[in-house]
Amino acid sequence: MRRVEKSIEVKASPEKVWEMLAFDRFPEWQVGYSDSKSVEYTSEVSTLKDKFRVGAFAHAVPKKQGESIKYNFEITESLENKKITHRMYGKYDALVTFSLEPIGEGTKFTYVADYEMPWGILGKILSPLVHRIMEREVDRDLKGLKSVLEK
Repeated sequence: MRRVEKSIEVKASPEKVWEMLAFDRFPEWQVGYSDSKSVEYTSEVSTLKDKFRVGAFAHAVPKKQGESIKYNFEITESLENKKITHRMYGKYDALVTFSLEPIGEGTKFTYVADYEMPWGILGKILSPLVHRIMEREVDRDLKGLKSVLEK
């Protein structure tokens, strides 16, 4: 299993950052979903809190990768305004944790992605390249989150 872990300081409260962590808000700040055709909850969502509850499901179909590739998400851990973890299934499987820590007048936001490469030996060969790509995408995601929240 490989890991990408990066942090950024954002001039926004943990509550404001938390709002951006709902699956349907991913296209606003995450590179991989900015061109999404849709990011929709597949579990029942009656209130805002339902978007963050353990067991909530959603899916996304990115335009740039074609209709056949879907990403599915399930929240596995949720501590309001502090930490949320979701499992992502699709092109590859990943466990993603977003942690929020109040600092001064803002929030330290940490993005951790633990992932496993598919494709057996080919996946092992491609793993260093994919890891570098993921690190760049996480850097862009963090900058995107900061940009949206500090407008």
